[in-house]
Amino acid sequence: MGSVGLQAILDVERIRADFPILHQTVNGKPLVFLDSAASSQKPIPVIEAMNAYYRTTHANVHRGVYRLSEQATALYEEARRKIAAFIGAASPKEIIFTRNATESINLVAYAWARPFLREGDEILLTEMEHHSNLVPWFLVAQEKGLRIRYIPIDEEGRLRLDLLDALITERTRLVAVTMMSNVLGTINPLRPIIEKAHAVGAVVLVDGAQGVPHLPVNVQELGCDFLAFSGHKMCGPTGIGVLWGRRELLEAMPPFLGGGDMIRRVTFEGAEWNELPYKFEAGTPAIAEAIGLGAAVDYLSQIGLEAIHRHEQTLSAYAMERLSEIPGLRIVGPPPAERGGVVAFAMDRIHPHDIATILDREGICIRAGHHCAMPLHERLGLTATARASFYLYNTMEEVDRLVEGLEMVRRTFRRLA
Repeated sequence: MGSVGLQAILDVERIRADFPILHQTVNGKPLVFLDSAASSQKPIPVIEAMNAYYRTTHANVHRGVYRLSEQATALYEEARRKIAAFIGAASPKEIIFTRNATESINLVAYAWARPFLREGDEILLTEMEHHSNLVPWFLVAQEKGLRIRYIPIDEEGRLRLDLLDALITERTRLVAVTMMSNVLGTINPLRPIIEKAHAVGAVVLVDGAQGVPHLPVNVQELGCDFLAFSGHKMCGPTGIGVLWGRRELLEAMPPFLGGGDMIRRVTFEGAEWNELPYKFEAGTPAIAEAIGLGAAVDYLSQIGLEAIHRHEQTLSAYAMERLSEIPGLRIVGPPPAERGGVVAFAMDRIHPHDIATILDREGICIRAGHHCAMPLHERLGLTATARASFYLYNTMEEVDRLVEGLEMVRRTFRRLA
């Protein structure tokens, strides 16, 4: 497999020119950034959109009748419309701006699960969930007397969908599942889960933090009830996330936070809540960050999510092929055709932190640890893994650099043995 196949999918060199941070050296070596699953890099159009807002248009939104405020409000709400179109939402009113996917999931836990779930109700999660799609449900379950169950994974990191009929019952009120595992790279088949959940009247939340940046998503076609994702993993800025929810569910939910802009009227006796989406957006929002996320959505849409996904799968396949040549290296997760641009692995008798430290000397950035998925690592029989994750700006040559670096890791530890 060579770079010709990659170039037929994406013009990677042109894309890399849009990311200033990639054109530097680390420890005297060209930077190889393989940690986009944690946070992606930012292209010039996103940086410039935020810069232009601060230079020319900054004012608080929704509250001023002067020109700057009206311009800022228009940019902020245009970003909401772009994001609604990007995920196929029925209306921009269904797009709630949050700080990140974690806050989005917590919003559902506190404003939907707490008011509407009762003792004895069940929440169904999976063994591959990120802590952000575990801990909020632990908190609600403890408070409300709920039971949490899990869809297990098989030996290759796929969900055991054959067990759904036993796991989804009349007591199931919520199913919360990741679109793509941040450790295994597994892209989950969500439709059968959603259909079986809806058949018993359960609500489905999809953690899209690893999926929305890499895969075409249409929430109406998918059929879920809530979708959470973060801006910083999809070429956007930090500090901005999105919760999409079905309008009828959002309308029924009480506010998550209280304060300015989420109210219609306040008296000494009480308050009336604002309409969607503002009911859930208390206080001055992350205006520049929302504008930056809107620019990121434009950027990704112009390139095309299908092409990005194919590019990442090609890189993952090549990485798995090359990594399998290294003695004592174990890759976790399914075959390339069933995963996105994430390849996590362990090396015999070498801690992932040591792997990442030695690779850093070569200018190579990977993740090491449990990746906020400690229960999954326990299920895999591992305390930690090293993880390389790819995005639209990565190349096969960078995969080769990773493999060369890992060979250096092996040589280093052979000398120390």
